[in-house]
Amino acid sequence: MIVPTPIGNLEDITLRALKVLREADIIACEDTRRTLNLLNHYKVKKPLLSYHEHNERKRTEELVARLEEGVLVALVSDAGTPAVSDPGTVLLKACIERGIPFDVLPGPTAFVPALVLSGFCIEKFSFFGFLPKKGQKRRRALELLKEAPGALVLYASVHRIERDLDDLATVLGEREAMVARELTKLHQETLRGSLSDLSNEVSRRPRKGEFVIVIAPAPEGPVAKGDDEWVEAAGDLRERGLPMLEVVKVVNERYGIPKNTIKKWLLGPGGPEEGERNG
Repeated sequence: MIVPTPIGNLEDITLRALKVLREADIIACEDTRRTLNLLNHYKVKKPLLSYHEHNERKRTEELVARLEEGVLVALVSDAGTPAVSDPGTVLLKACIERGIPFDVLPGPTAFVPALVLSGFCIEKFSFFGFLPKKGQKRRRALELLKEAPGALVLYASVHRIERDLDDLATVLGEREAMVARELTKLHQETLRGSLSDLSNEVSRRPRKGEFVIVIAPAPEGPVAKGDDEWVEAAGDLRERGLPMLEVVKVVNERYGIPKNTIKKWLLGPGGPEEGERNG
């Protein structure tokens, strides 16, 4: 069973997660000391087994063998949801290959509250976790960001936050962004501005904990020739008397075009709603 645990505030654990932890025979965790703090808070006493990035493959074989014997195993990470930028994927793949059933509980993860806190349009977003530390993998990851649709979400450690922001500004330009620190904790903080401004701001502040970077979607350009089909459909629907918001909904569902793009065209120069925009 994959059990998400609080990313800061211990009250964010679910009742179902506590039930599973109390029923488990073994709790596999990244850092036994950190997990023990959580378990002691809720008076849960269970055997703990370390399961982290340095022993993940070795421990997976051991846990799979126990699972096949009928042992109930709960997997947790230090904070958040296992397998989301944390150990867990290797065990899940092994369970799938061996036909061992498992379930994943809903619960805390840092990037979801950060996305909402950003205030950006998040109808579509891309999650990248931590950037690779260096070399070709890092360069390739940064290049992928340029093509990714919607808002972009990344994690950054206290040691690499400035470098990450600098490299993101170099690749993406002056995109608007937000940096969130210590989410759900007493000293939660959010900073907003361009990527380069945020790099300068972070460099002047004391740093602690991990960061979430949320980058606004790329500015929308003019309608391209390849967009003729949805543009024609939107104009036709409007001419037939369909309300503008309904047109936006239909075209979005039919062609996958962002609602803001459709509305911008309808209200823009030459669009069927140009007069409405001008008032």
